[in-house]
Amino acid sequence: MTGQGSASASRIRSSLLGLALLVVGVILLVYGINQSESVVSDVKEVFTGSPTDKSVWFIVGGAAAGVAGLAMLLLGRRATKA
Repeated sequence: MTGQGSASASRIRSSLLGLALLVVGVILLVYGINQSESVVSDVKEVFTGSPTDKSVWFIVGGAAAGVAGLAMLLLGRRATKA
């Protein structure tokens, strides 16, 4: 019985962490996209042909966190059903 309770608690923690990563990922994506459309980024893009490094890192980090969070949520639910 003790093993089943700790496994359930572990799945809940995993799901909560997955949800937190998904939320952080979405926030970073939105922030990065907004930053890439800023005046500073537009001026840099005119001269260099690419947006600011900071906005790119926010977008990449947000996408990675979002994918990791979604995977944790989906895998946590699959383990719960099994």
